[in-house]
Parts: sequence; structure tokens; C-alpha cells
Amino acid sequence: MSAVMSDQGAAEKKLRPARTNATRQKLFDASMELIGERGAAGVTVDEIAAAAGVSKGTVYYNFGSKSDLIAQLLRHGVDILKARLLSASGAGGAPGAADRPAADPLVAMEAMIGQAMDFMADYPSFARLWVSENWRTPSVWRDTFAVLRTELLAVIGDAIESVAAVHPVDGTISRGSLETAIFGACFVVGLDRVTYNPERSRDQSVAAIMAIMRGYVLK
Repeated sequence: MSAVMSDQGAAEKKLRPARTNATRQKLFDASMELIGERGAAGVTVDEIAAAAGVSKGTVYYNFGSKSDLIAQLLRHGVDILKARLLSASGAGGAPGAADRPAADPLVAMEAMIGQAMDFMADYPSFARLWVSENWRTPSVWRDTFAVLRTELLAVIGDAIESVAAVHPVDGTISRGSLETAIFGACFVVGLDRVTYNPERSRDQSVAAIMAIMRGYVLK
């Protein structure tokens, strides 16, 4: 009997991550929609739970508080964005990537920025939350933003490093400032396109941001 119970417990433990990820995605989608309408401060845990189709107790059990929930949802959103960027850069472990010839890192950078534009179009409320809260002082999520920002900048920094390894570049330009310029442009240009200029194409937005990168590469 104990062996059966042990097997059941092991099976439940294996299933739990999948259920947790599905719940997290539901909460992410529901939260982003509500936050996009009223901002983080104007949304309650009850509303988020109801919109996600889960109980309030489930939210508190998994996250502890509203601020913890938002922090974890910021992490979830950045994980989605990071996965897209890494896949586009060729660092995401795509099947057969090791067998394909290396692309020009400028082309890979362009693909990354395209993925960033797609993410902003898919999750505009996340972009608004990021832009509105990231530089707020004080912010409940300041430490969370600092960690997540560092991770995203590192992905961009690696892509810039790849470009510099192949192309002659302007050594007078601060690498950190260049990372930040591309990082900020992805959020602002992507969000501006969704909010104010939907007539602008994805390719136009990508080309505008790539102009920053192409100015770094010497002809």
C-alpha cells in the first residue's frame, strides 16, 4: 500500500511543474490584460484570479502576495522574451543549429530585434508595465527589475560581442551604452508602434533600431 502511495506521490510531483506553468501562463495573460487597462496599482488579486479562472487561494498559495505575483509575472514575461531572443540569435539550442553555417551576426541581431518587436506586439501590456514601473522611484519591484534588466542586457551584449568579433566597429562607443540604447529602443519603438502607429510595419521598426547597430559597424 505504501509503495502505491509513494508511486502516486511521485506521479503527482512530476505533473506539478506542468500544472504550475499552465497556471502561471493563465495568470500572466489575465494580469497583463487587467494591468494594461488600469495599471498595476489598480488591479486586485481577486480580479486577477477571476480573470485567470483560478481561486484567490491558488494565487496566494503559489505567490504569497500581490507584489510577489507581479514580480513572478515579470520574471515569466522576461523568460518568454529571452527565449525568443536566444532562439533568433542561434544561442537557444534550436535543433540542427550546430550543423548549419554561422550566419552574419548582424543578420542574427536583426532577427533578435524582430523577435523583440513581435513580443511587444503580443504582450503590449507587459511592455507598458515595464516602461511605467522600471524607472519609478520608489518601486516595489525595483530589485526584480534590476535582475531582469541585467539578464536582458547580457543577451544583447553577447549579440553585440558577436558582431564585434566579425566586423570592424567603433571602439569609441561605450558597449554598455550601446546595449542600453538597443534595449530601450526595442521597448519604446515596439510599444509606440502598437499604441500610436499601428500602420508602421514590423520591418520598418526593426530597420530603425538596426540603424543604431549599423552606426556602430565601421564601413
